[in-house]
Amino acid sequence: MKPYSFDKSNALMERARKVVPGGIYGHQNPAMLTRGAFPSFFARGQGSHVWDVDGNEYIDYMASYGPIVLGHRHPRVEEAVRRQMELGNCFNAPGPLWVELAEYMVSITPFADWTVFAKNGSDVCTWATVLARHATGRKKIAMCSGAYHGAHVWCTPAPGGVMPEDRANVVYFNYNNLSSLRDVIDDNEGEIAGVILSPFRHDAGHDQELPVEGFLTGVRELCDRNGIVFILDDVRAGFRLHMGGSGELFGVRPDLSTYCKAMGNGYPISACMGRDSLKQAAQEVFFTGSYFTSSIPMAASLACLRELAAIGGVERMRMLGEKLRDGMLAQARAHGFEVTYSGPPAMPYMTFKDDHGRHDRIKAFAGGCSLNGVYLAPRHNWFLTAAHTEDDIARTLEVTDAAFATVRKQFPA
Repeated sequence: MKPYSFDKSNALMERARKVVPGGIYGHQNPAMLTRGAFPSFFARGQGSHVWDVDGNEYIDYMASYGPIVLGHRHPRVEEAVRRQMELGNCFNAPGPLWVELAEYMVSITPFADWTVFAKNGSDVCTWATVLARHATGRKKIAMCSGAYHGAHVWCTPAPGGVMPEDRANVVYFNYNNLSSLRDVIDDNEGEIAGVILSPFRHDAGHDQELPVEGFLTGVRELCDRNGIVFILDDVRAGFRLHMGGSGELFGVRPDLSTYCKAMGNGYPISACMGRDSLKQAAQEVFFTGSYFTSSIPMAASLACLRELAAIGGVERMRMLGEKLRDGMLAQARAHGFEVTYSGPPAMPYMTFKDDHGRHDRIKAFAGGCSLNGVYLAPRHNWFLTAAHTEDDIARTLEVTDAAFATVRKQFPA
């Protein structure tokens, strides 16, 4: 196989740095990856594969950091988009899909009675906290230490431009630790409007944590007992673990739940769904955006969600994820590595225990995979899609086996 090179990608990055701060900002900044082993720009995608601007092909396990769930350019989604494109996208008021998509989402989500739409996960997570404050008349929001709920100042992981006042009413507890949440509630008695957390812990660069038995139901009970709105941030996991929301998989039903990522198979749309008891308050909290009512992403979302349900996409991702997990764990043992392979099978992440949080080995591993056509990030969870195949998994395991061998040479036992 011809060695991967990134001449066109690097040239584009040099041009970008002259006209865009940092060239590429946010979570897609290539500084988060392995230097010299990843492209900065992509040209196209099809199914479970992507091609960078230099023509290098990859089996894609990042799925655009989550939005691609059926595979790139899925025919059902693209046909729905084409049909709506012929009619238009952005009007003076919503189109019929505004109602059709809301009706469908409510019909498949057991806890929810209504939904609102936006564009990004940050939009709906922040709006959910504002709604909780309005509904309760309280100021404070409790969130897990280290959790990511978007790029807004109250929760961004980057400190630039964030003032102490921006987080004066945010309090913190530890995921999977009911006692820490109970202490926070006791220390702020009658002041907490909402608790926001993800269905499982997926902080970037850290081993993932599934909820221990009783944790999420305990959060539910504490919220009920103290009049607190329970917000489930399902932006990353939604529709990958359960079509009714990830809370259904883990046995908990929130008051509000936020979605984005897999909702539109790459088209820009997000949602916050809620219980009838919060519907009046939701009407009273201003929420809008120039493109919140755009019809093309709604056509994509409705087609995406219906197709996921029709093909059993959630089960397929779980099954293929288990095959990938079992194969990689066997390889790690064969090469003498202790690794932690964490998270649900459809959204895995792996670390090397000898890295002790430094990511040296996982960066070498991910870089070796990328240079041989398997794209997975060293400091972010990976994503299976319904487009991955048994052949993809087999080829991936050939590449990961070689990558383990390369890491062993670089870091002898």
